[in-house]
Amino acid sequence: MPSRAARPTAAVFLDFDGTISRGDLVDAILEQYAAPAWRNVEEEWRAGRLGSRACLSQQMALVRASPREIDELIDRVGIDSGLVPLLDACAHVGTPVHIVSDGFDYCIRRLLARLPPDAQRLLADVTVSASQPAVMRALAPAGTRSVFVGDGLSDRYAAVEADTVFAKDALETYCVDHGLTHVRYETLADVAACIEEDMRLRA
Repeated sequence: MPSRAARPTAAVFLDFDGTISRGDLVDAILEQYAAPAWRNVEEEWRAGRLGSRACLSQQMALVRASPREIDELIDRVGIDSGLVPLLDACAHVGTPVHIVSDGFDYCIRRLLARLPPDAQRLLADVTVSASQPAVMRALAPAGTRSVFVGDGLSDRYAAVEADTVFAKDALETYCVDHGLTHVRYETLADVAACIEEDMRLRA
């Protein structure tokens, strides 16, 4: 494994909902426990009249659920089986991984805590942050290639900032519609394979 002291040439930024988690956790909470008006707020955000943080705040104010109900919902959400291979591939080449999401740290950390003990060591150096583009600019300074992996429309701003984009679902549609160069993926195992291939070619 490369020395941690060496400056990384790339940084990987992973969306959480629908990318690491198999399904959008925030949407699942809203669909099950929020008043129907959350959809009106969603339309305001899609139309560009509301920022993502304000959208989430207004939607979550409409949620009526106990902490136990939220925890049980989180625990039912699966994790992309390719996450561990991706983290392992990045660790092997000394590429830092950052989880960027407009969601809640609590939900992210609870879900990731379900990974087996041998995978937890791979999470030790992984950061969890909100405000995707700002974090990418701070954690991938000049000379560092930024790689973004996402799936949703809310990821579009981060995708525009990234040097390399892996996209699926709504983000893939956005990339196609706006001529944004991207690599289509199905699971994070596909992303891991691309990183391993890139490592082989650079060897």
